[in-house]
Amino acid sequence: MNKKGKIYVVGLGPGNREHITPAAIKAINQSSVIVGYKTYLDFINDLIVDKIVISSGMRKEIDRCTKALNYAKNGETVSLISSGDAGVYGMAGIMTEILINEGSDIETEIIPGITAANAAASILGAPIMHDYVVISLSDLLTDWDLIKKRLHCAGEGDFVTCIYNPKSQGRQYHIKTARDILLKYKSRETPVGIVRNAKRKDESFIITTLEKMLDYEIDMVTIVIVGNSNTYTANNKIVTPRGYKL
Repeated sequence: MNKKGKIYVVGLGPGNREHITPAAIKAINQSSVIVGYKTYLDFINDLIVDKIVISSGMRKEIDRCTKALNYAKNGETVSLISSGDAGVYGMAGIMTEILINEGSDIETEIIPGITAANAAASILGAPIMHDYVVISLSDLLTDWDLIKKRLHCAGEGDFVTCIYNPKSQGRQYHIKTARDILLKYKSRETPVGIVRNAKRKDESFIITTLEKMLDYEIDMVTIVIVGNSNTYTANNKIVTPRGYKL
C-alpha cells in the first residue's frame, strides 16, 4: 500500500520572518513539496531550496490546490502557501472544498497566520479593539451589489470596517463608492488608517478621516481601517475604546 501524504495549508502572515509562526516554519521544513503564488514563495525562498517547488501566478488557486492534492496522493508532504491567514481570503477554503468534492481522506492541517487586518491594526495603534468586520472590495468572485450591501450593513451596525483589496487597476472607483456608503452612517471626521505593506519592506501608514481618505495613495497592498462612532486619534495612534472605565 502506498504511503499517504499530507497537506499543510500554511499562512505566512505578512511574510517577514519575525511574523511567520514557528508552526508555519515547522510545516514548511517537514514538507517535501511547496506550492504557492510566486510572490509569497519569495518570502521563504531560503527555506525551500532543497524542495520541489510549484510556483504559479494570480488566479491559479484551483490549479495550485489540485497539484498539492496530486502530490499528497503520491505520498508527499505538501505545504500549500498563503499570505496572512490561510482561512481569510486564502487557500484553506479552496483546498477544503476540493477535498470534500473528491471525497478524499488525505490528511490536511491548516496553519494559521497573522491576518493583514491584524498587522495593519498593530501599526495604527488599537483601531479594532471592539467589534469589526472585514470586507474585500474585489468583485472577481463576489457580486458588487452584495459587497455594497455588506458595506451598508457595516455602516448601519457601527462596526469598525477593515477593507481588503481596496483598489486595483481594474477597480479604480470601488473604494470611492465604499467611502460614500460609509459616509451615510458615519461622521466625516471618523478616523481612518491607511496602511501599505503592513509589516513588510516599504511599510507606510497615514491617519486621516473618512472625508479625506481618498486624498492618499490606496492600492492592492493597502489595508484601510475605518473606525466606529467612538474611535478617536491621539499621539499619532487610532484607538477604538472597548468601554473600560479609566
